[in-house]
Amino acid sequence: MSKTIAVFGAGSALGLSIARRFGREGFGVALVARDRARLDGLAATLAAEGVQAAAFAADLTDAAATAAAVDAIEARFGRIDVLEYGPGGLNLGFAPGPVTEIGPEELRTPLELFLLAPVGLVRRVLPGMIERGDGALLFTQGASAKYPIPFMGDIGTAMAAMRHYVLTLSAGLEGTGVHAGTLTIGAGIKGSDVHRLLESDSYDGPRPEGLDLVDPAVLADVYWDMYVKRDRVEEVAGNFGG
Repeated sequence: MSKTIAVFGAGSALGLSIARRFGREGFGVALVARDRARLDGLAATLAAEGVQAAAFAADLTDAAATAAAVDAIEARFGRIDVLEYGPGGLNLGFAPGPVTEIGPEELRTPLELFLLAPVGLVRRVLPGMIERGDGALLFTQGASAKYPIPFMGDIGTAMAAMRHYVLTLSAGLEGTGVHAGTLTIGAGIKGSDVHRLLESDSYDGPRPEGLDLVDPAVLADVYWDMYVKRDRVEEVAGNFGG
């Protein structure tokens, strides 16, 4: 049986590049996000490149819908060998908020998306990975997960919680054959929704200066290297935050 990677929060930049990189190694690819039409387009792109791919629409803040997506993936591919979790973009369902203005309500959705949902997914797929003695749990985060960025207080707080969870999870998985790791990105990603917005003529908001711009294929190579070598829990890319 060929291995399967499930990309949760799949988009047309990093998510597609991760799917393409693992697909090139013979992995089947499951793409999960809210936008069914976009997912179908990504799956068609991968299929045209010879990658076995399928789309599964789900809102990652909806635990029941996400669990149903995992069931559908397992029915289609047999199992999930690598789980990559990296929702992002312009339609998260909330806007970045300064740390001095956030309260419990402002944190509710970020915590659902960046902590509760990934913890729920791990709880769902981890027993099978441990039983097989093999698997990987990979997480994509922004710079605010590691570095204090006051104007992103809500996202940063939630991502920092997820980062701590991943680091602790890695320690708890020692000796099981299952690897947990996170890629913290302090850079713009070429071709992402945010990059396209900042480059559009219609955008008149602030543009970050001096920020690294990275090719998502390069980041996907980092993930493949982390998966193969399993020699580090965290990798940091870009120049923002550190």
